[in-house]
Amino acid sequence: MENCKILLTTLNAKYIHMNLAIRLLYELNQKDERLQWHEFTIKDDLQTMLTHCLAYDIVCFSCYIWNINQTLALTTALKQHKPDIKIMLGGPEVSYDWQEVIQRPDIDFIICGEGEIPFASFLKFYPNVSAIPNLVSKINDDVLYHQDAFNFDLTNYEGGNPYQHDDPDTLRNRVLYIETSRGCPYKCEFCLASLDNKVRYLPINHIKSNLLYLMQHGRVIKFLDRTFNVKKDFTLEIFNFILEHRRPENIFQFEITADILHPDIMSFIEEKIPPGIFRFEIGIQTVNQKANLEVSRKQNFDKTKGVILRLKDHVDMHLDLIVGLPLDYWQDIKYSFEEVFKLYPPELQLGFLKFLKGTPVREKYEQYGFEFDPIAPYQIIRSNYLSAEELADIVKLEHALEIYWNKKRLIHTLMFVCHTGSIFDFLLGLGKYFGIKSNYIKHTLEEIYDVVYQFVSEYYADQPVLSQLIALDYFLQHKIRPKGKFIEEVSRAERNTLVQQFKLPLNRYRYYFLPFDFDVEHAVHHQEIVPRKVVAIIEYYGIKKPRFIAQVDSLIVHKTLTHGKTQPIE
Repeated sequence: MENCKILLTTLNAKYIHMNLAIRLLYELNQKDERLQWHEFTIKDDLQTMLTHCLAYDIVCFSCYIWNINQTLALTTALKQHKPDIKIMLGGPEVSYDWQEVIQRPDIDFIICGEGEIPFASFLKFYPNVSAIPNLVSKINDDVLYHQDAFNFDLTNYEGGNPYQHDDPDTLRNRVLYIETSRGCPYKCEFCLASLDNKVRYLPINHIKSNLLYLMQHGRVIKFLDRTFNVKKDFTLEIFNFILEHRRPENIFQFEITADILHPDIMSFIEEKIPPGIFRFEIGIQTVNQKANLEVSRKQNFDKTKGVILRLKDHVDMHLDLIVGLPLDYWQDIKYSFEEVFKLYPPELQLGFLKFLKGTPVREKYEQYGFEFDPIAPYQIIRSNYLSAEELADIVKLEHALEIYWNKKRLIHTLMFVCHTGSIFDFLLGLGKYFGIKSNYIKHTLEEIYDVVYQFVSEYYADQPVLSQLIALDYFLQHKIRPKGKFIEEVSRAERNTLVQQFKLPLNRYRYYFLPFDFDVEHAVHHQEIVPRKVVAIIEYYGIKKPRFIAQVDSLIVHKTLTHGKTQPIE
């Protein structure tokens, strides 16, 4: 069918995300003049997507848990408006348990597993596609499927660039994805990557060529390898290449397994990698070894912790925990959360067990009394280890974690809480309180601080230092000098004294002069409260977060004010 128009497309979670799969398929088949590609987002208007897709005879969607519901709504509408249009689905969300999906009247074809070979065969042989391996086809209501265990030869990507068909100017403000390998050496039963245990690498020259292009035209580059540090020499070779060719604004994200990170890699990072350009995503999931073993997961938390602490000043860390694993009870989750929080990762994600199609944990769900949502993302509802009520409470804790820690709005307060008590209990209480006083999704920055201040005043009245720490976090949060809250600034005369003492340029910056009952500098750096009456000076310059520039003993300020001369402050 020479005049047939074919569209490769997907619905990304956000505009900044890019789909590598459709770009790879287009790159391999770009000589086929019938083929075009386009991306949408899950928030795009249905009518707009519908209008675009109706211009084609075959529309092929890349499907994931974050877009399957919106994708199927679009395929339904497409068939209603154009009954003879053909719909193909591919991707991890439809590669397993495809039998139910193919029964839908709006779906004609499904590619299972890697798409390169079946998609190329589809383009070559369509409409005679019944014998194509790993392609599910529905012809006259008969479902045909020939499964084959072959893998695509990754050397075929040599010399290609899946991003060469993008406008280079559009790459700078988006997350650019690159894969250097496929497969994962581990067998974690909740993860789809565990189904492909043979790690295969793309040609090294191809990797470097594509990486160089992304560094030249983009900013944030995310490696899709499930365990980037499997091979020491390969890891160091890529790190060296990055150092030689990166631009100052480049940021690189990797998923690593910390407890197998080779000492040579750690030394290389410490000695050569500038802080702030590497971001490691580390899946800890749980500290409970019984739960780890139950899902075929191996982890040495002591080694993982040692790596994180050793590299925390060199690499930004994103740590993951999973709530709901078999044998993980409430107290186990609390222990894992508090042990991991003590590492003070810049970002801690508290995820909930999802029963992805094809994973062993989904196949064995009855064994553990699991109930989960049948609609994507298939999140746990209850189990033999956690009640629905307990899970609902942890969801509230997760909201507080995201609002106050991951968005860096209460860093010093929460570090002090963790240092002195139960951070799990504090965030759990705060999450419940926030849900009563405000809205988890729609709230202002003022509300965020008002709610936690009220929460501490009501439930932690015996710890007045917390109120002052909240004030400190509040005043350090704003780029522009905010309105006063929680602590009253020192007198005008005392401010005058400090302006003169530190020669502060009032014509360029704005300041707050705040009294605290503890050593602010020590609290910031050591999460310890040392009683000391000080005046802290915070400088605002409107571009970045303010600076804590100095603190002075209140008694010294008072003596200077008493015996010295001051100029009026503007």
